[in-house]
Amino acid sequence: MKWAVLVTAPDQLTAEMWRDLLLGEGIPAIVNPQDTLSFMGLSGRPCRLMVPDGRLEEAEAILAELE
Repeated sequence: MKWAVLVTAPDQLTAEMWRDLLLGEGIPAIVNPQDTLSFMGLSGRPCRLMVPDGRLEEAEAILAELE
């Protein structure tokens, strides 16, 4: 499966909330693990949220509804 970057979230917690929303809609999603390295548990740095390349437009539409 080829993964595509959907969006860069402002921090890991936001990325994980968006990931959970997409998973609830049946869209596989992952937070790029390389963006989450933190000795304190959660990264306060921007994190990339990724979805399968073929589901990118569908995922974009779901996140657009949040605005």
